[in-house]
Amino acid sequence: MDMLNNRGDGMLKAKNVLGEDLQPCCKFPMTGFYRDGSCNTGPEDVGRHVVCIKVTEAFLKFSKEAGNDLSTPYLDHDFPGLIDGDQWCLCALRWQEAFEAGAAPLVVLASTHVSALEVLKLEDLKTHAASVDPF
Repeated sequence: MDMLNNRGDGMLKAKNVLGEDLQPCCKFPMTGFYRDGSCNTGPEDVGRHVVCIKVTEAFLKFSKEAGNDLSTPYLDHDFPGLIDGDQWCLCALRWQEAFEAGAAPLVVLASTHVSALEVLKLEDLKTHAASVDPF
């Protein structure tokens, strides 16, 4: 069974990078490709928004300089803008870019989708693991 397309619609529950059931990432701000608070993914999520991060100022600065301003609100898209301490489902490749630049945010492993391991190393994620609840 395809472990990518698991949105609570009768399919098996998605797994996280630890091999356990995927936990929610954040409901405020509402995150996830499907805006369901979870880093679920599916075929239409070409950016793979699967890494649950704990936002830092350093990461927000890096992301803005890389052309993805996550701190500015876009109210017409129901996006309040992120601040230090928020949790958010980030694209796996963006996390890798930040990691290579020394600006990787912390990762909530229990809320990071297993498909992140297709492009990221578990060891790298573990070195940036957040010790926080995913809520």
